[in-house]
Amino acid sequence: MTAFKKAVLFIHRWLGFISGLVVFIVSITGCLFCFQDEIQDAMYSYRHVPVQTKPYLMPSQVRKLGEAKVSGGKAGLVTYMGADRPVIVRVNDAKKALHTLYFDPYSGKFLHDEDLRTNFFIIVEFIHLYLLLPVKIGKLVVGISVIIFVVLMITGLVLWWPKRKSDRKRSFTIKWNGRWRRVNYDLHNVLGFYATAIAIVLAITGLSFSFEWVNDGLYKAANLGRTYPNEKKEYHSDSLSKGHITSLPAVDVAYTYMRQRSPQAQMYLLFEGAGSDGALYGTAYARSLHFGHSDLYSFDQYTGKVLHFLPNAKKSAGLQLNNLNYDIHVGQIAGLPGKIIAFLVSFISASLPITGLIIWLGKRKKGTKTKKARNLSHKRAKAHVRSNPRNDIAQ
Repeated sequence: MTAFKKAVLFIHRWLGFISGLVVFIVSITGCLFCFQDEIQDAMYSYRHVPVQTKPYLMPSQVRKLGEAKVSGGKAGLVTYMGADRPVIVRVNDAKKALHTLYFDPYSGKFLHDEDLRTNFFIIVEFIHLYLLLPVKIGKLVVGISVIIFVVLMITGLVLWWPKRKSDRKRSFTIKWNGRWRRVNYDLHNVLGFYATAIAIVLAITGLSFSFEWVNDGLYKAANLGRTYPNEKKEYHSDSLSKGHITSLPAVDVAYTYMRQRSPQAQMYLLFEGAGSDGALYGTAYARSLHFGHSDLYSFDQYTGKVLHFLPNAKKSAGLQLNNLNYDIHVGQIAGLPGKIIAFLVSFISASLPITGLIIWLGKRKKGTKTKKARNLSHKRAKAHVRSNPRNDIAQ
């Protein structure tokens, strides 16, 4: 092994020790989360409703239903999930506890009150993002570990790359009929090679959740360094219009406008920004449970006046990429095959710290045995010299 590869091996090994446990946890929770929508759809009947020909209830009506269901409740975010799915409203009760309420969007029938703190997949998501640590600390620990993981994948590729062409075929396959240590070695190297490209994509899109500079970097890279101020601008309501009387509540005006301008959208989301001058924000998503390809809206929260409208087609490439970040990260940008690939790559990523540790322990054990064998051979040689009578004659 050359001095360069020895240095790379040293870096690879010790970075693996530093980040291995976190990489395993983040990767295995990523596996669990990939199919969370499909699993929950199969488990919970309240996630689907019969499709009807009549229109949805207005968001102001949904908010009233939510507040009536929770004592001292204050409704906020409203999400229409799709024609065959419920409408969801989030309500804070008098103790500021958050309730996620599901209603039939056609009849207003109450379906379920979900406590997100006890939802298995939300817990898995929080472990994946923060390790259940305080958010700032958890994001930092996960983010640094994922950065190290990217370095590990690159250094691993350098170590794996075969010198001779004759070795390449062997390097691309797992010798299943070999000894278990050889199989483990191949699992680490061969599967690591096949997973590298997609694992790095999953890692970078994951880093966008931990570090804003990664999100900004992707935005600028896709825009070739250009920025578009209108995409980053914050819009404000006219607080002097508070109490202004309109024929429809502002949130209903906004929702009606969104349905007219984005009629093909399957999912609609509405929420108010913080403060008395916060805008009313709306997003119309092309597909239910997919978060790319969306039209963005801003309204005055008191009058429903349109402050800004940005259809997906007019977004910069950078903003489109940022909006697709979640769909890329979980693989759903490529449908079910994409999710399967993301699952398999996450599973392989979780296995790499384990197979790598086994390789290191095996080499350490082998080194100890070799050292013991040398010492024993040396002792035997000494004993042979001392016990041979010719040695005494020679002296």
